Amino acid sequence: MADVKVPEPEPERRASHAQTGVVEGLSSEDDAAWLAKMGYKQELRRNFTMIEVFGIAFSIMGLLPSIASTLAYSIPAGPVGLVWGWFLASMFIFVVGLAMADLGSAMPTSGGLYYWTHYFSSPKTRNALSFLVGYSNTLGLVGGLCSIDYGFSLMFLSVIVIARDGNWTPSNGVIYAVFLACVLCHGVLASVLSKVMGKLQTVFVVMNFILILATIIALPVGRGSDRNSRGFIFGETANLTTWPTGWAFMLSWLSPIWTIGAFDSCVHMSEEAANATKAVPYGILMSIGSCWLFGFIICIVIAACMNPDFEAILSSPFGQPMAQIYYDAIGKKGTLGLMSLLFIVQFLMGLSITVAASRQSWAFSRDGALPFSNFFRVISKRAGYIPLRAVWGCVGLAAILGLLSLIASAAAQALFSLAVAGNNLAWGVPIFARLVWGQKKFKPGPFYTGKFSNAIGWTAIVFLVFGIVLSMVPVGGPNPTAQDMNYTVVINSAVWGGALLYYFIDARKWFKGPKITLNLDDMSESQERALAEEGLDIEPVKIIRSKSIGDAEAGPGVGALDRKPSFHSDTPPNVMSDDIPPGQFAERKAE
Repeated sequence: MADVKVPEPEPERRASHAQTGVVEGLSSEDDAAWLAKMGYKQELRRNFTMIEVFGIAFSIMGLLPSIASTLAYSIPAGPVGLVWGWFLASMFIFVVGLAMADLGSAMPTSGGLYYWTHYFSSPKTRNALSFLVGYSNTLGLVGGLCSIDYGFSLMFLSVIVIARDGNWTPSNGVIYAVFLACVLCHGVLASVLSKVMGKLQTVFVVMNFILILATIIALPVGRGSDRNSRGFIFGETANLTTWPTGWAFMLSWLSPIWTIGAFDSCVHMSEEAANATKAVPYGILMSIGSCWLFGFIICIVIAACMNPDFEAILSSPFGQPMAQIYYDAIGKKGTLGLMSLLFIVQFLMGLSITVAASRQSWAFSRDGALPFSNFFRVISKRAGYIPLRAVWGCVGLAAILGLLSLIASAAAQALFSLAVAGNNLAWGVPIFARLVWGQKKFKPGPFYTGKFSNAIGWTAIVFLVFGIVLSMVPVGGPNPTAQDMNYTVVINSAVWGGALLYYFIDARKWFKGPKITLNLDDMSESQERALAEEGLDIEPVKIIRSKSIGDAEAGPGVGALDRKPSFHSDTPPNVMSDDIPPGQFAERKAE
């Protein structure tokens, strides 16, 4: 009787796909394989479509609330600063978005900015620059959360002031109390709404457009025949600062620079986006383009309907220039309605940036760079495969930074510029590294600007450097007092200097860039093929037992034997080849 050959069962490691999320429910094989090329396994659930990736960036930008929060930068230059300052700055921001989209399509990972910096930089600079960018981006995003929620507290309280006909002024303590309550609410909602957060971005976008539509209809109707002329809207200049008029115009660019400053959130959502190589770049460009267009329209409407007495608007008893513009056009009841809608949309902005900031913080912790990284890098299963601890880490840090509002309004305003300067540095360094050191390493993704890529990159770098300088200049004039000084230079110097000091004193001994998180037992066939395409051979080199952290939360390989892969090629450890992402050879601390 002929022997019957019994088919061998599938190797046990194929059954472990559920552990890493490479099966249906967390990610497609293609997305997981693309992530594997960068040395990471799929740990987050890919809930976000391309439109929802656009939605989270557009929601954080919160177009009309952001314009309202930053009118103090644009109105001093008059309608020309408000309208043309918006248009020109937005044009350059779109150029930065194109440079970022090239990178985001090629290497979509949640820690994109510091990952790209490490990948493209020279061997001598990559670790220090990656460390600096990671900290600058993390604190820039938390600074963005602070500034958004601080703006929310001012808008919320302005409604109370309007209701009391200007006969009440909130103290700094009251402002901080509202700010703190807002930050804590964002922490709770980001923790419990993870499974529907992608869908909610569509709702947030709709809310933004409802507010925009209501404003561009209500203001002209309310002003009636008392609207300003075309010449006033597009040609009237002013200078309420002691700077030269031309520099006052440049300072008006801070409004769009701060407003359209969240497009990198698309990058931080990379590992939760389906078809990330396209969703990320198009999310970046759609969000910037939408703000460029609709923001220009809003600025024109505001210029057409505002009181020509700019000082009266800026010194409004309601504490918000936009509240005064509404009040002059549609009266008390209409202002209460639109300002209420305004602070609701501002609240939604804060929720979205809480999500984005936590993903960057989680990614940086995953690579061991933040203090208590082993604690913050844990993924919570119970909360829906999200970095729950990183969410609350960001909330806690925002609550501490928000204490600046108790000192003085000038210190609180530095939170706005912290987001600008911190993020500009984090965006510019990887673009610079790619152009100077990484041209041969760069492999375009599905989105690529082609022969214009280098020119776009250098234009972006020049603009970002200019934006950093602009954010540190005292807004009122060259001889500021302690009350109107711009403390951004102090805060950002502490952030950047502190990060570099930390690196050279201690972190240089152990931070070697992004880490491998793939486990050999957990890799699918497509992931192995992706790694093979990078010229790498894989073999198990050691067995470790992960510590159990409970049923509710799980990091990689919880409660199981993990076989960490060893990657071999002709390139020695920590010396990058042109094709191999930095994580493949990153030295790792003993486990």
